[in-house]
Amino acid sequence: MAHILDTINLDKSVPIPLYYQLKKQLLTLIENADIGEGELLPPEYELCQRLNVSRPTIRQAFSELVNEGYLTRHKGRGTFISMPKVKDRFFSKLETFHAEMVEKGFKPNTEVLHLEKISGPHEANEKLSISFNAPLLYLSRVRLVDKAPLVYVETFLPYDTYDKLMLVDFNSKSLYDSLETIYHVRVDRVRRDFISINARQKEAELLHIARNKAISLVKTVAYSANTPVEFSIARYRGDINQFSVELAR
Repeated sequence: MAHILDTINLDKSVPIPLYYQLKKQLLTLIENADIGEGELLPPEYELCQRLNVSRPTIRQAFSELVNEGYLTRHKGRGTFISMPKVKDRFFSKLETFHAEMVEKGFKPNTEVLHLEKISGPHEANEKLSISFNAPLLYLSRVRLVDKAPLVYVETFLPYDTYDKLMLVDFNSKSLYDSLETIYHVRVDRVRRDFISINARQKEAELLHIARNKAISLVKTVAYSANTPVEFSIARYRGDINQFSVELAR
């Protein structure tokens, strides 16, 4: 750790606050995996001496990184590197979970919890523009990255239209790829609604987080040629997810 921190260089001749320079350089080390999850940072007094800055400078940089989820403080033990965040283009690019995670250098995995024919919930029937008594294909999964649960997602499709999906092994197969392969249906656009909620007991257990911990709930309706194909409710861990959106005018 010491030799890594020797790469930090705070420039007192520029108008950028020293705490912010420290924060950004620590963030770069974390995101580049130069310092990894669970590593203990040196105590404040040591960093003050090493970097020739005041203790408030160290504290402000640490506090902001703690608030943003990159560092964790443990009373009496010190300040540790948290689990790295997964930067997700979920709101700006339409691609499979597996493909995006592999592209980012992660090892994705999927655990199927349920794959069955059900009745309701009525919200799913409404979103899919089918009658309220029409059966649904229900698929629930936990998606993992490097063995850490990232998202718990419940998916609903019109059963009468896509019943052959009941034979697919979604532990290894992509839903959208399966729709294209079996039914020649290509999802070409989605609508996503995003809110923040506190994790209930079931969600906390599946995502390996504390109950009432903040999570991101995302409801998605996927369309193929303006016909709704899939409705999903995804619950993302708030501590290791970071969503990016790019807008153009």
